[in-house]
Amino acid sequence: MMKTVILMVGLMMLFMYVGNLVGGEQGMFMAFLLACGMNFFSYFFSDKLVLKQYKAQAVNSENAPELYGIVAELAQKAGLPMPKVYIVPEEVPNAFATGRNPQHAAVAATQGLLRILDKDEIEGVLAHEMSHVKHHDILIGSIAAVFAGAISMLANTARVNTNSRNSRNSGNGGVLAVIFMPIAAAIVRMAISRTREYKADEGAAYLTRHPEWLMSALTKLEGYAKNYQMRNANSQTAHLFIINPFSGMQNAMAHLFSTHPSTKDRLARLEKLKKMV
Repeated sequence: MMKTVILMVGLMMLFMYVGNLVGGEQGMFMAFLLACGMNFFSYFFSDKLVLKQYKAQAVNSENAPELYGIVAELAQKAGLPMPKVYIVPEEVPNAFATGRNPQHAAVAATQGLLRILDKDEIEGVLAHEMSHVKHHDILIGSIAAVFAGAISMLANTARVNTNSRNSRNSGNGGVLAVIFMPIAAAIVRMAISRTREYKADEGAAYLTRHPEWLMSALTKLEGYAKNYQMRNANSQTAHLFIINPFSGMQNAMAHLFSTHPSTKDRLARLEKLKKMV
């Protein structure tokens, strides 16, 4: 949690620096308001949009008894309200959680995930998603998006106003703001996302008391993700999934901008947890 706090403070400092450099207090305030407005909509309605995008179908204890039962048991163990449960008609195995808080949460698994994983592995994956819900990761991600988005808006304003008499973007500091600050903000935002993935893995290990279930699942999912890509996957929703849908397209440098840690690192951390849970 401390790492997340440090990264969030870093985003705020970047925002304050760029805002003051480009537009002073007024410019900073306007960019912040605009970013808040955009992410307010995302925070309250993104769950419905993403479920629709992936054609997720709601299920219950009658038409998907095993899946629904696993989620119900995990919710009880975690002390959370029962989320809505969905199946995504997609053969590439993956899963995600969405919703602005535990009272409005949803968890979804693809048909492929339910087909290739056994019951224990499915429980490990869904425990990871329930940990995201418990830790309010959608809210944390939305706040990070506000500041990263505001920094990008300020940099775009600086780019447009480069030749303006009132612009504060005329020197080397302005060039730095336009070119490097949005990149720095994106890197910090992705680092926050990766930190929350580690936290959700840890939460799953303690919730199931069997880290090896999630380890086995991640190994299988990573193998598929490197060879197959989900049909409707896009960069805006990649952070929601337990495995990055674009794993097969990444190289070493892409790690800085990845929403997920490497599966190798996640497995190493889970291995250490086997002695603690």
